[in-house]
Amino acid sequence: MAKQNVQQPATPLPTGYAELLDSLKSRIRQAQVRAALSVNRELVLLYWHIGRDILQRQIQEGWGARVIDRLAQDLGREFPEMKGVSPRNLKYMRAFAEAWTDEHIVQEVLAQITWYHNITLLEKVKDPADRLWYVQQTIEHGWSRNVLVHQIESGLYQRQGKAITNFDRTLTSPQSDLARSLLKDPYVFDFLSLRPEAQEHDLERALLHHLREFLLELGKGFAFVGEQYRLEVGGEEFYIDLLFYHLRLRCYVVIELKIGEFKPEYAGKVNFYLSAVDDLLRHPEDRPSIGLILCKSQNRLVVEYALRDMNKPMGVATYRLTGALPADMQASLPSIEELEKELGYDA
Repeated sequence: MAKQNVQQPATPLPTGYAELLDSLKSRIRQAQVRAALSVNRELVLLYWHIGRDILQRQIQEGWGARVIDRLAQDLGREFPEMKGVSPRNLKYMRAFAEAWTDEHIVQEVLAQITWYHNITLLEKVKDPADRLWYVQQTIEHGWSRNVLVHQIESGLYQRQGKAITNFDRTLTSPQSDLARSLLKDPYVFDFLSLRPEAQEHDLERALLHHLREFLLELGKGFAFVGEQYRLEVGGEEFYIDLLFYHLRLRCYVVIELKIGEFKPEYAGKVNFYLSAVDDLLRHPEDRPSIGLILCKSQNRLVVEYALRDMNKPMGVATYRLTGALPADMQASLPSIEELEKELGYDA
């Protein structure tokens, strides 16, 4: 008769083992991250030095562009396992060194982002000040290369901090400066495609359907609290279109969506909402709530007059939808309801 394997009972773990295991896992992960960052830093510095040497030789001794092809061949023969010495990448190194002449900036700033991030910035951003701003934002927000490309193509640098606000009168420094820098104009909702006859609730529903993209466009720190958020004041019910909480500002953010042009009465409505939120939701540690009115268009002078005497902090900005399809073509597209009916889903 064959012997049966009898499973031995597991040895009980000593007290504190789980905590030790978690601590070691965390320490190993941190070391892995530091090692990866160190490798990236050395790689970026190496590429900058190679590019600088090539550039100096070309300037001082008049070497032509063909020498880069020869260098790629010789370096590739000497270091066959190294993939970054192609003619194309050597030309990027030369352009990198030409764009950034200060080695200190390369060491302290540019080495914090990947080589592919740096290439993207070289290709897509021509102004050095703009380029450095995108580098700093990438470091602060941890943007992937794809997110960086999106932010560049949407013109984030030109839009950041451009909303019309009354923060200088209604918030104390430095919160007023931080709040102003977080709002932009216009907001780019290129992930939406609304029909011309769309209403506010259609815009709201579409933004919530693409909440991840909406949060990315709002910027880092916005936490979604609710839509059509109910407030009861004096026995009456009122509903905020979108309510957020900002982690850096430490305050609630009320967003009012409008499908058309800004009107002065919108500011009064948001002023009322902010008073209610401060009384009903705000904790003692929270800072004053702020409001953001998003409109399809605005008259700047009208907005400035509307905000001038408001005692609650708020801003007004426009939004831009995708321009991929002409208006007449968008108008000819079937609605969701029409598609459902055509496909037999109307029940």
